[in-house]
Amino acid sequence: MGINIGALAGPLLTGLAQTRLGFHYGFGLAPFGMAIGLGQYTLGRKNLRTAGGREVPNPLPRSGIPKALLVAVLGVAVIVVAFATGVVTLANLARVVTGLIVVASVVLFVVILISQHISATERSRVFAFIPMFLASFAFFAIFQQIFTVIAIYAQQRTDLTVGGFSIPPAWAQSVDPVGIIIFAPVFAALWSRLGERQPSTPIKFALGLLGIGVSFLLFVPMAGGDGRTSPALAVGGILVLFSIAELMLSPIGLSLATQLAPRAFRTQMVALNFLSIAAGTAAAGTLAGYYTPAKEVSYFGITGAIAVVLAVVLAAASPWIRTMMRGVP
Repeated sequence: MGINIGALAGPLLTGLAQTRLGFHYGFGLAPFGMAIGLGQYTLGRKNLRTAGGREVPNPLPRSGIPKALLVAVLGVAVIVVAFATGVVTLANLARVVTGLIVVASVVLFVVILISQHISATERSRVFAFIPMFLASFAFFAIFQQIFTVIAIYAQQRTDLTVGGFSIPPAWAQSVDPVGIIIFAPVFAALWSRLGERQPSTPIKFALGLLGIGVSFLLFVPMAGGDGRTSPALAVGGILVLFSIAELMLSPIGLSLATQLAPRAFRTQMVALNFLSIAAGTAAAGTLAGYYTPAKEVSYFGITGAIAVVLAVVLAAASPWIRTMMRGVP
């Protein structure tokens, strides 16, 4: 809820500033928001002294600190050299980032799985997290196109005039946070009320993939043609479905990572959850390169169909995944 209140306000303010005053003012609002967040954290950090998560079950020894710093410095140096020599450019950045995240994720999974600090039960749970990682990656590769393909679609293909008011295109980014704010309490109450009768986590992930796939398929009837042919309310309704799909997967994924995490690698499992989001976000940038108004029908249709198929596969694999989760619901 906290994240999405900011996600709601940000596009509303920056979009309005950009359309009325220009891009400089839209970008200029960002550091003010960041300063407010940093100030709030600084004033409230004293309340975190008794919060959970302060225990480090598998701390980095002091002897490992120089090695960790050396790796960090070398990493920064490689990035600088890659850009300076033209190996990495803005044109291939999304593909390179996606590849690097995938490699880092594989390495981290291997480090955890071969560690002597985890039990057989914990190792089984890590294996169970792998298909969930892949599902999260696939979901966000589609969902994060809300900032690429959907942003272009809102600007170029959507009739943004409602009741004589011209809606700033950036406001399309605020529809999803509105849906989250409205439906997050509903889903929280629903899962609490259902208790043990609620769907398992793999099924919720499958429903999230199904929802985002259906959302893309709903663009197909409006796709094609010339000009602004899509009603703003119709696009807004589809974006609300984005929110419902996100609620089936995103907050649950973070919780799942902590529940399946070995005690010695709790932070690393949470990192893997965010790496799935990062990889999906980078892949969304790559996929956006294939979108053009002339290919809208095939683009939305194929992408949506792939998500639906993956949802079916994940649902079919859910019994095995639940077995490997060893008691985690």
